[in-house]
Amino acid sequence: MHRVMRSTSRYRSLLKQVPLVVYFTGGAIKPIIMSKRILICATQVPFTRGGAELLVEGLCAALRERGHSVDVISLPFAWQPHDRIGQAALAWRLLDLTHVNDVPVDLVVCTKFPSYVVQHPNKVVWLVHQHRQAYDWYGTPMSDFVNTPEDRAVRDMLLRMDRRTLGEARRYAISRNVATRLQRFTGLDATPLYPPSRYADQFRAGSYGDYILSDARLDAAKRLDLLLHALAHTMTSVRCILISTGPERESLERLAGDLGLGTRVEFRGFVPDHELIDLYANARAVYYAPVDEDYGFTSVQALAAARPVVTTEDSGGVLEFVTDAVNGCVVAPQPHAIATRLDTLINNAELAARLGAAGPSAVAEITWDRVVAALVDGQ
Repeated sequence: MHRVMRSTSRYRSLLKQVPLVVYFTGGAIKPIIMSKRILICATQVPFTRGGAELLVEGLCAALRERGHSVDVISLPFAWQPHDRIGQAALAWRLLDLTHVNDVPVDLVVCTKFPSYVVQHPNKVVWLVHQHRQAYDWYGTPMSDFVNTPEDRAVRDMLLRMDRRTLGEARRYAISRNVATRLQRFTGLDATPLYPPSRYADQFRAGSYGDYILSDARLDAAKRLDLLLHALAHTMTSVRCILISTGPERESLERLAGDLGLGTRVEFRGFVPDHELIDLYANARAVYYAPVDEDYGFTSVQALAAARPVVTTEDSGGVLEFVTDAVNGCVVAPQPHAIATRLDTLINNAELAARLGAAGPSAVAEITWDRVVAALVDGQ
């Protein structure tokens, strides 16, 4: 009897963890994990690709690998003119995703604004970010909202809409930083849930080469101009390789020329996956210093590859992983301060290796198993 009770208790515990059917065969209890029909709701800015797109691709693959039926619903988004923002949100609200071809959809997973406006009886939000121009960037040079009656009306509409539509869902955020912003502006809580890199199982530690790597999108918010100015102030001939693209590429190339950096800076654009892995593996360090970043795949990837991360005191989500003098360098967002740390790392390969060695453990718990268990089963 004791053995039977212990076995029953074991399966009760299992029932709480995964959706399953239990049946008897030959006196044995066997669980069958039931797959779910899941739609991932994604916002796509045409001709733009970044971390949010990688997150959606990774989540879709992870759910399929675990036996779920998954597809991605993506609608285009444009933030100019501002009256189109409400139209984009309304398009999501008008979708009926409760059934597809008369078959129920078990779950929708929403990501960044305005995908979470969609209606569904089982809606979970994995918040990438809200419309930052109307929130934490409002009143700064990063925002395109100005103090006019029209823009104030759009911003007020966004605040009301987010409180209502996010309030309908079970909520996670891709970092503590995003969760904190959500609470500050809407009063709603969210549980931090870190997304793994799509390359998580491919990173390796190679040698500590003579270059600094940047994998950040060439966008003003990533502050690559700060890196170029820092290179101009270094005492060594440290060079930098940039392996992305974006709207600021031409202006950054001009700046590199104006600063006389010459061949010390390479703009390679997007590179094949195998080359990306090699460049991470053999960099002396990785630079990633955006303005109050949501999360930052670049820093997580650098730590997984045992590379020290050079960042700044105001880089937001990056600081949830990078600690000064432990696995990277955290400095003031000033060219001279960054230049000093770059020179130190280039002059001291042993220091770079020591900082790099502390990286993998900082991101070891970021797994798709943990993400799927939270989003699908609420664990």
